[in-house]
Amino acid sequence: MHVTAETTATSDIQAREARHVLQTYRRFPVAFVRGEGVRLFDAEGKSYLDLLSGIGVAALGNASPRIAEAIAAQARELAHTSNLFFHPLQGQLADRLTRASGLGRAFFCNSGSEANEACLKFARRYWYTRGEPRAEFVGFDHAFAGRTFGSLSMTWDEHYRTPFAPLLAGVTHAPADNPAALDQIVTNKTAAIMVEPIQGEGGVRPISPALAKAIEAACARTGALLIADEIQCGIGRTGQMFAYPALGLTPDLVSIAKAIGGGFPVGAALVADPVAATIAAGDHGTTFGGNLLACRAALAVLDALEGGLLDHVAKMGPIMEQGLKAMVARLGIDAEVRGKGLMWGVDLKRDAGAVVTAGLARGLVVNRTSGSVIRLLPAYVITEAEIAEGIALLEGAIADALGGAHG
Repeated sequence: MHVTAETTATSDIQAREARHVLQTYRRFPVAFVRGEGVRLFDAEGKSYLDLLSGIGVAALGNASPRIAEAIAAQARELAHTSNLFFHPLQGQLADRLTRASGLGRAFFCNSGSEANEACLKFARRYWYTRGEPRAEFVGFDHAFAGRTFGSLSMTWDEHYRTPFAPLLAGVTHAPADNPAALDQIVTNKTAAIMVEPIQGEGGVRPISPALAKAIEAACARTGALLIADEIQCGIGRTGQMFAYPALGLTPDLVSIAKAIGGGFPVGAALVADPVAATIAAGDHGTTFGGNLLACRAALAVLDALEGGLLDHVAKMGPIMEQGLKAMVARLGIDAEVRGKGLMWGVDLKRDAGAVVTAGLARGLVVNRTSGSVIRLLPAYVITEAEIAEGIALLEGAIADALGGAHG
């Protein structure tokens, strides 16, 4: 990447943003300018081990040659035509995603919020077409679905919701730890239940088999559709292409984004045939969604996953789990390790913000979510040696942040 002398220093980059960029982000005082695999390099040349991968996005690693070559080759041919015309790649990508998921159709967009928004619209359209309009939705405590009005309505945390009220009416958040509650909450007015098989932003919380069973029963009892939000836990993150089959969930719609583009903005709603049959031309759309660059990037990710990377994730997952649990034991702290594959949270049960800062000082990139949870979403290409290195750095950062006050 070429960075001009004018903007090389982090202080220069910060100053320019302070003058011109809308201040919607509370950024750390680090400016990354280059990446390689699970490494990032800042404007001053310092190296960091990246265990966040752009919040679960850079699945093939930073500056992946496979992604770079795919996008560059496609850009030299044709980047974008709009959805007024056909191009050869949407059908190819949809074919592979539908075969992998078992759902019959795909709608392409640009982000996770858009994918969830599409799923909510399609659920409403399904019931409208059937002559039984249903307007209500059920989500869960700790859920995060996005920041557009529909997806924000399905997001649980009031911190995100309150400044933008009133949101979509008819949304109920069920307790994720009380499966029996769905008997009363899900009714014949419920259009759909939306669930993350592993809640990401909410603290890396896998839903229980009991909750999954209760969701299936509620859908069977009422006819409510099931939306599986796999934006963070899908497309190989758990060591399987999708997380929902392991729980016995049979969704009617699945939202994906993040890892599917490997760093390029790609999202999709995967739609079962009975729902797809109720969607008509003009019901939804996007200018950029599913353009040639996006599809080429996503196809490159699927090529890598099907070429052995998915098996690698499945192998690395238990190694990371065992390493994190051993770290907690060595530190002697009251903490819980949760997750699967290469999606892990270490719940310190106290504010974890200082750990992120201490990690950056040591050359480690992680983030805090749900206040007390250190979230790790490394690139799928991470090695066993890099996992060990990352856990050692994290252990030091936790010790720094806690000041030796264990227990």
